[in-house]
Amino acid sequence: MLTDAHCHPFYLNQVFPEAEEELKRLHVLCAASSTGLEEFAYNEDLSRRAAGILPCFAIHPQLPASKKHVTEGELERGLEAMESLAAQGRLAAVGETGFDLYNAAFKETEAVQDRLFATHLETALQHDLPVIIHARRAMHKVFAAAKTLTKCRAVIFHSWSGTPEEGYALLRRGVNAYFSFGAVIMLNHKQAMRCAALFPQDRLLAETDAPYQPPRAQEFSHWTDLSRIIETMAALRREDAEGKHAASPCSDTGELEEQIEENFRAAFRLRP
Repeated sequence: MLTDAHCHPFYLNQVFPEAEEELKRLHVLCAASSTGLEEFAYNEDLSRRAAGILPCFAIHPQLPASKKHVTEGELERGLEAMESLAAQGRLAAVGETGFDLYNAAFKETEAVQDRLFATHLETALQHDLPVIIHARRAMHKVFAAAKTLTKCRAVIFHSWSGTPEEGYALLRRGVNAYFSFGAVIMLNHKQAMRCAALFPQDRLLAETDAPYQPPRAQEFSHWTDLSRIIETMAALRREDAEGKHAASPCSDTGELEEQIEENFRAAFRLRP
């Protein structure tokens, strides 16, 4: 079964009205990200119509910088909503949360991001939920939080952007980390490709980040991309195995798809 560790069905539906039909046809298990209550309501309703949708919620780390007039009150109401949804058992994960220091505007909100991230982790720990992390140019922030992350049920790195050494370092520190890869491994992103080739197979996940991470020559990403992503990951692992650097035995595409599904179910505690 295909699995998508990170996607935005609410926004995908706006550019691709056939998204729900495709989801049902492919029987995809999805972690559906929500950064606002309207988006969460859509994802929760979709989960009633399409089996396998796992609604998630968090305040995105870009939000404080991306809205000129976002207020402290709005952030607080978002945190209160997240806590309420978690307490009601309506969340499959807290995410995506984390840090984005990609540009000057985002860096200006670093202190706010720190506070938001700490609150997200508190909610995840209190309600025993996985955490989905967004980190751009911020791996030092992730390592600063590593001690707390070791207490989390699972830590899913959306569109992993670190190095192989950083990934292994998190595992050595006891973080129950899963590393998710999307279309970037088909776009000649050397570091992501190397990580997808080297990481242990029981730590790999696949994602579309739909509609935001399209393969080359596509306007947006959607669920049919998952098969190509897994095929690419399997090919990278076969190539690396020939060089005898693979961290675990390589697989053909079908075996890797099965392993990634097993990883997804383990991270979200889903029954086979």
